[in-house]
Amino acid sequence: MATGQLGIAVHTTSPIAPREAVAALPAYSAGKPPQAAEGYTPYKLSSNENPLGPVPAAAQAVRDVNTLHRYPNPGAEALRAALAEHLDVPLEDIVTGAGSLGALTQLISAFAGTGNDGQRDEVIYAWRSFEAYPIVVRTAGAQDVPVPVMTDGRHDLAAMTEAVTDRTRVILLCTPNNPTGPALTHAEVTAFLESVPSHVIVVIDEAYLEFVRCADPVDALALYREHPNVVVLRTFSKAHGLAGLRVGYAIGQPTVTEHLRKVAVPFAVSAVAEAAAVASLQHLDKVHQRVQTIVQERERVVTALSQAGWTIPETQANFVWLPLGRAAVDFAQAAGAQALAVRPFDGEGVRVSIGEPEANDRFIELCRTYSGGPELA
Repeated sequence: MATGQLGIAVHTTSPIAPREAVAALPAYSAGKPPQAAEGYTPYKLSSNENPLGPVPAAAQAVRDVNTLHRYPNPGAEALRAALAEHLDVPLEDIVTGAGSLGALTQLISAFAGTGNDGQRDEVIYAWRSFEAYPIVVRTAGAQDVPVPVMTDGRHDLAAMTEAVTDRTRVILLCTPNNPTGPALTHAEVTAFLESVPSHVIVVIDEAYLEFVRCADPVDALALYREHPNVVVLRTFSKAHGLAGLRVGYAIGQPTVTEHLRKVAVPFAVSAVAEAAAVASLQHLDKVHQRVQTIVQERERVVTALSQAGWTIPETQANFVWLPLGRAAVDFAQAAGAQALAVRPFDGEGVRVSIGEPEANDRFIELCRTYSGGPELA
C-alpha cells in the first residue's frame, strides 16, 4: 500500500495468480459451432452430440418439471433407483454426477492427489484420449502419466501396465476411445486387470457404450462385480441425447462409492436432468432405435471414406477420426468453409461426429475432394 499526494492510502496493483498447478493447466477446448457459409445449411459435427435428440418422453418430462424453485434430491435417488433396477446393481453402488466427467472428477478427487509426504499420486491414461483427463488429474494435484496410443488409435495396454509404479492410484480406460474411436475387448481388459495391482482403481469410461458393435465387447458390469477396484463411468449425454442437461454416473463397489459421495458436488444433477434421464430409461427401445440409426450412418460414412482411399481407425463410437497430422487445422478450415464444424487436434488429426444425413453427405464429399488427400491419413 502506498500514500498518494493528498496523504490518502492507495492500493498498489499486483497480478492475481492462481496456484501453480492451475496456471499450467491446458485449456479445455470444446467443439465450436459452425460458421455461416453462403449456400450451405450449417451443421455441428464437433462435439459428438446426438443429432436426433432425446426421445419424446424425456423431452416431455423436462416440460413437466414444476419444482424449479426447489433444490433437487441431493443423491438423485429416483434416477439411481431406476438405474439399479435396469442394470441389476445395488443402489448404493451408483453415484451420480454432472455428466460422466462430473463422476470422473469426483473419483479423481477422492483417490488421487498429493500425499502427506508431498509426493503426487499418479494417474495413467492413454493419449490421445479424452481431453479432460489431464485437466482433472492435475487439478486434483496428481501427476498424469499419458501413454501413447498405438498407430491404429488403440490403447497400448502392455505399455500402460509397464507404466504402473508404487505411486499409481488410478488407471483410465476410455472405450470406445475419444477421439480415435476403437473399443477395447472384454478379453483385453480381463487380462489387463490381472496385471494391475488390486489396490489401483481401474476406470472403464463408457461414454459411447451404446454405439459399440464389435465382437467381444467389454462387459464392464461383470468386471466391476468381479473386481473391487473396477469403476464404470456412463452418461446420458450421447446415446440418450441429453448432453445439455449434464447427467452421468459411476458404478463401483461400496468400498469405492462411499468415498465418492464425500466429494460429490451437492445437487449436481438437477431435477430437470433427473426427470429426463428417468423417462429416457423407461423408453430404452426408442433410445436404441435412435442409436441404431446413428450406427448405420456411421457405417455408411466409414464405407464411403474407405472407398475414397482413406485409412482411418476402426470406430465403435458416434464419430470418426482422420489422422491428418499437420493438415488437421487446414482440413477443419476447409470444412468450415462449407458450414461444417469439426474438431481439429493440431498436428494430430480431426474428429468428426456422425450427424444428420445431409451433413454426413457433405463431409464425405469433402473427403473425396480434399486437396490434402487420404495419403496424409
